[in-house]
Amino acid sequence: MTVVLFAGMTVTVFLTSLLSGIFGMAGGMILLWVLLFLVPVATAIAVHGLVQMVSNGSRAWFSRDYLDYRILAVLTAGLFSAAILLILVAYRPSLVVVSIVVGLLPILVWLPLGKLELDASRPLHAFVCGFLSGGLAIGVGVSGPSIDVFFIRTNMDRRTVIATKSAIQFFTHATKVVFYWDAAMTLSSEGWLAVVAAVPIAVLGTRSGNIILHRMTDANFRAWTRWIVTGIGAIYFVSGIMHLA
Repeated sequence: MTVVLFAGMTVTVFLTSLLSGIFGMAGGMILLWVLLFLVPVATAIAVHGLVQMVSNGSRAWFSRDYLDYRILAVLTAGLFSAAILLILVAYRPSLVVVSIVVGLLPILVWLPLGKLELDASRPLHAFVCGFLSGGLAIGVGVSGPSIDVFFIRTNMDRRTVIATKSAIQFFTHATKVVFYWDAAMTLSSEGWLAVVAAVPIAVLGTRSGNIILHRMTDANFRAWTRWIVTGIGAIYFVSGIMHLA
């Protein structure tokens, strides 16, 4: 890994952690996209999980006073159920599937959620959220808006949303790392050095994003989230179609 590439990865981790610190997602989608250019799919997902564990874990810690533990427990139960199912079917990812599925995920934020009445504060909805988002995160690397659609219509303010989403994403990425542990072990020594260096950078970016989050309004938070993930999804989808062709 060259010095230029190493520096580029460091900047990418900071900016994506900053973005996730503000919106609770989007940054992870960009980071995975970059990693897919550098290493095989399974390894990219595993490395992505390692970095995002730190980013989401620190974000959850910074917002811990707003964390809803009841919702988190049900979300985690759904996550573990999805992981067990994927282990039973011996799932392995492919670049085309990852790109197309992640590219289509932003459709979720444009659904008529008011009619669906999804609400993460309801136990059954929280379980489905954990199962769906956990399955997607392990299967294609990120869960994107699949978590957000269950939170965007709740009565929780943005700080509780970010804290609870960050906590479940921490557990999701940890599960993802365990699932692809063999692939992670194929990473070179330079790659591991980049991961280690990314840890404090991810915390710094997350902390900076958290400060910006507290200065935003709930309306701006939800509006910007939709457009950002839609743009990123479009890039993924086009990339997937190109690989398929």
